[in-house]
Amino acid sequence: MKIPMTPPKLDALMEAAERAGRFGEIFFAMQDSAIDSRYFHWDELRHRPPPEGLTSKEWWLAVMMRRSSQFCQIPLKDTKGVPFRYATPDPTQERLHDVDFLVGGTLKDADPLTNPAMKDQYLLRSLREEAITSSLIEGAATTREKARELLRTGRKPRDHAERMIVNNYVTMQYLTKLRDRELSSNLVCEIHRLITKGTLEDSNDEGRFRAPDRPIDIADNEGNVFHVPPGAGELPERMRAMCEFANARHNKPFLHPVLRAIILHFWLAYDHPFVDGNGRTARALFYWSMLRSDYWLAEFISISSIILNASGKYGTAFLHTETDNNDLTYFILYHLDVLRRAIDELYSYIRRKTRELQYLEREMKGAALFNDRQCALLAHALKHPNREYTVNWHRGQHGTAHQTARTDLLELAEKGLMNKRKVGRQWRFTPVADLDERLRK
Repeated sequence: MKIPMTPPKLDALMEAAERAGRFGEIFFAMQDSAIDSRYFHWDELRHRPPPEGLTSKEWWLAVMMRRSSQFCQIPLKDTKGVPFRYATPDPTQERLHDVDFLVGGTLKDADPLTNPAMKDQYLLRSLREEAITSSLIEGAATTREKARELLRTGRKPRDHAERMIVNNYVTMQYLTKLRDRELSSNLVCEIHRLITKGTLEDSNDEGRFRAPDRPIDIADNEGNVFHVPPGAGELPERMRAMCEFANARHNKPFLHPVLRAIILHFWLAYDHPFVDGNGRTARALFYWSMLRSDYWLAEFISISSIILNASGKYGTAFLHTETDNNDLTYFILYHLDVLRRAIDELYSYIRRKTRELQYLEREMKGAALFNDRQCALLAHALKHPNREYTVNWHRGQHGTAHQTARTDLLELAEKGLMNKRKVGRQWRFTPVADLDERLRK
């Protein structure tokens, strides 16, 4: 990953503009609202043609003068004590509106997620996807298919990569139960302990802030240092400030709860309080914050799957923020784009699964493998994956003889489409976990 070029010093640009008598042209360019439409970093802007009559540096000065009037500070400070800040240009407002509507609202397309019979199935799918891809971002050496098989079967992990995935899965399930708890340093450590259990060289590092004798730099394999976190001695106070920021609800000036969740993600990653597992913990805190603010759909989406597909942009968003005077807007805009794409993927998945279920119902009715009663039961089971069926229930639905109903269910069990167990003298049947996949085959 390439370190972006640091922007020129604004004081020097101001002095140069004053000497050349160029402030009139620069102020005129500053009024152009198009400046807000694309939030370019200097490393990007310098390669683009500037507005007519301006140099690239003068254009950058106009951009920064316009942005400066929009900045808000947050309690997070860098290692030199300089606060981080953010702006809310038009793209930010538009994307926040989308998130409010799509993640916090009630949408017709999300009906399967509010249907108790289907909710668990979709929730498990999203938790698994986030657990897998969050681990892959951090270097877990496995394939998605093997990882899905691991979580679907519930078998014990066999290596370091599988342990990472199982830990993430357990943590994601735990987060859904934490939405009413306030964040504390102890809770951050508890989340980290769950994420890293059995995966660190020293098990004592699980759920414990790094010690002063464990300095850490963020660098690539070639030794290029991208980030030097704050010293270990600062961590207790910095984590206290982070938790205070995370727990605030009725703050002034108002901070949008989605922005709070995104900034919390950045904050933990910036402070890097643990020897390992910081990225996974940071993303976990984002989910905790979203759920705490009643963005109910957040537990059904996977941001890590989007990040993994273009992991370079993830690192660049951090670097743009750090190299441009702690401007968090770069990371916020990137994260909002990730969030929107994750939401789009969820709804696309819901629509695809709905079409598949409708297709399977039609195919079953036209196939000679099942009678009409069995087709009706399988169609019901596809929409109610946790339902338990009995011979008497099936008999009552179709007004058939007891033996006929019993034969229907036993045949489905023999074909591997139903699990069966005996309770007393009665057989009980439940759909297999991958019923839709088996029917397609």
